[in-house]
Amino acid sequence: MVLQMVVYTELLCEMSAKRRGGEKSRWNVIVLLEAIKAFCRLILLRVTRSRPLVTPVLPEREPIPEDDDVDEDLVTDRSESELMDETSPNGSTVLVNSSTPPKPAYEKEWTMPRTGMSLPSLPNPGDVGSYLLGRVLTADDIKPANKLLNTLQGGGQFAEMLHILTPLIYAVALARTKNKKSWTPWLVGVTVEYVARQLRQRSLRTSALERDEWNKRGWAMIWWMMRGAFYENVTKGAVNGVTSRMPGFIAGILQDYEYLWENYYFSTSG
Repeated sequence: MVLQMVVYTELLCEMSAKRRGGEKSRWNVIVLLEAIKAFCRLILLRVTRSRPLVTPVLPEREPIPEDDDVDEDLVTDRSESELMDETSPNGSTVLVNSSTPPKPAYEKEWTMPRTGMSLPSLPNPGDVGSYLLGRVLTADDIKPANKLLNTLQGGGQFAEMLHILTPLIYAVALARTKNKKSWTPWLVGVTVEYVARQLRQRSLRTSALERDEWNKRGWAMIWWMMRGAFYENVTKGAVNGVTSRMPGFIAGILQDYEYLWENYYFSTSG
């Protein structure tokens, strides 16, 4: 809970510190917040018995699927008498004009007139395998929570600790230098992150959730292009070139973000 509160308010704290105490106070707050986050994550690593941390730390509620076809809901609510009205006396069904093309038979749900219950749609005759696999529980669906992530040992545990400490190491290195274009802090941060990635466990015991988490961390490394010396020496020029070719409204929005990228650490901390 403390970790999530810090993550949600870190940029606001940085802005307040810069406004009240200047650059020195701002960097003190940045290092303090990164230290708090690293401490909380190390505590979580110990509480979970050296299991890798996943993102987000707090579990999210699975999205509730929305009904794509409104017509099916309308058919379900209709009474038996309304359904009978669409049938001619000789038993033939009266066709109703519709602007939307009719769905194939295997995509429709049939609603029983008396009970109002609906039978599930039929699978596509050419894709029965995918239809059946979508209704089968996988091994991860029935595993207990403590079995979804394996306990880290040796190099894997050290890699997880390095990954946790990387933001703190980078913030300390960045706070000690006064030159924004200095490559030293950026290279230190990227090197530690790369070493942590290389030391991670790659055995066959690695669960799907662990692989998914490391894939997220791999994509998160793109944020290093927006930080420190790389942004000042490379990305900033590219952003200015793109902004100059855009319409005024879009360029104004991009310039607002550019101000955050240039002046606030937590705007690109990932």
